Order: sequence, then C-alpha cells, then structure tokens
Amino acid sequence: MRDEVLKLLRTDAYRKGEYKLSSGRTSEHYVNCKPVTLSGKGLAMVSDMIIDLLEPDTVAVGGLTLGADPLVAGVAMGASLLDWDLAGLIVRKEAKGHGTGAYIEGPVLPEGSKIVVLEDVITTGGSAIKAATRLRDAGYTVDRVVAIVDRQVNNEAYDFFEQEGLDSFSLYNLEDIADAKDE
Repeated sequence: MRDEVLKLLRTDAYRKGEYKLSSGRTSEHYVNCKPVTLSGKGLAMVSDMIIDLLEPDTVAVGGLTLGADPLVAGVAMGASLLDWDLAGLIVRKEAKGHGTGAYIEGPVLPEGSKIVVLEDVITTGGSAIKAATRLRDAGYTVDRVVAIVDRQVNNEAYDFFEQEGLDSFSLYNLEDIADAKDE
C-alpha cells in the first residue's frame, strides 16, 4: 500500500516549478494532496496508514480546514470499520460568523479527550499549530500531529512542534516524492 500511495502522490500531487506556498514562501516543489485524498482509493489507503500511527486512547482526529477535511472524514470512517469509535473534528480558520460562532465542527467530546491533529502537507507547521491551539482551547488534549507529507524545511516545523509539546509523524518526506520524480 505504501508504494501505491507514493506513486499516486508522485503523479497526482507533486509538481515542480515556481510556486508560492500558503506559508508565503516560494518553492520549486509543490505538493497538493487533495487529488489523492479526494479520490476514494487514495483516501482509503492514506487513512489506513494514518490509523496505524494513532495511539489506542485517541478519541478523535481533527485538523484545519481545508487540507485536513478529507483526512478527518476518511480516518474516522476507516476507524469505524475497525470497530473504533473515533470522532472527526474540523477546525475553522475563523470563527463561524453565525449561530454559535464556533471554531470547531463535530461532536462535543468530554474535556481532556485525546485528539490527534491531521495535516496534508507540513511546511512551517503553522496550520497544525493553529488547529492544536484551537482544540486545546476547547479543553482537549493534543500531543500529536500526523501528516501525509513533510516538506522538510530546515526542521523548522519540528522545532515549532517541540516548543508546543507536539510529537509529529509523516507518512512521507518531500524527498520521497520529488527525488524519484526528478530521475
């Protein structure tokens, strides 16, 4: 499965050129995992791989919209097929402008529930930290981030995660995708 997902990432998610990233930086490598995570087979395989990185006491997965949305849904559904009642939480970038004004969508869980933040691509770690902060502010315990791809930007994200008390795991590094594609 790992090789099959890597092939999908190389063909459907990776581009080489000159790109401006959401972090504001520019890069010759662009990774957009949505073509993979918004396909049924791709999402199923990635979700299975992420489930393997979750600890048994994890109550929910969550992440910042939009990159994490398919992952949150896929992992929650995949876990249910394993008889694991794992909730999914979507963290808004801005508070909802109507109704309750909530930042977090999904079931309300008991205070202290263990949540793992999901991310499609990590560059600086800013999106994952924002999601973790919102979830912590809601009373949840967050100590892990799991991503599909780590862009490996000078270990900046890992330093940021360490400062925030977060362990981080990624299924692939940028070099796994880019190096083989460049050959």
